[in-house]
Amino acid sequence: MPGADLVERGLADLRERRETEAALLVSIGAPRLRRLGFDVRSPFPQPEHRLYLRLAQASGNAAHSRYNALIRRLVSFERAWPCAR
Repeated sequence: MPGADLVERGLADLRERRETEAALLVSIGAPRLRRLGFDVRSPFPQPEHRLYLRLAQASGNAAHSRYNALIRRLVSFERAWPCAR
């Protein structure tokens, strides 16, 4: 499944309260992921902003492209999950 690795890692990181790219991405998708049946506990506040800042620190000018690529992977997972069940 596209993006499954990120979602799995993000859910695990959230349970451990680790602020990682994956945890922030799952925090962004929390409402829809919950509707899909995932147990998304305590998402980080302002995850979009926090993720972008993290990417900007690591990737500089490439942060925007990297951010959009991560969001696309999340959306792909959210769309594919109902078909995979």
